[in-house]
Amino acid sequence: MKVRADVAALIREGHTNASIAHRLHCDRRTVARAREALRLPPADRLGRLYAEAVPTGRVKDYQPAGGLMPLSPAQQRANRERLLAALRKDAA
Repeated sequence: MKVRADVAALIREGHTNASIAHRLHCDRRTVARAREALRLPPADRLGRLYAEAVPTGRVKDYQPAGGLMPLSPAQQRANRERLLAALRKDAA
């Protein structure tokens, strides 16, 4: 695919597909195809998240709400056993 020079220049400057399409009065899909032809990462937020995904399926620098990471099954089991032991002790 032959990429228009003005589209390529704006892509390299870091503009989003929508911004380039608006400036140059072309379709966003045209800009997206040009970005793919140049093998540059997506400029939209969702596209960047998908591009940064690591092989484990987690997104780089992910921080869940509340700041706590999910526990492993082993840690969940240990916590459950401690809780049950404490409840048994209180019941006795």
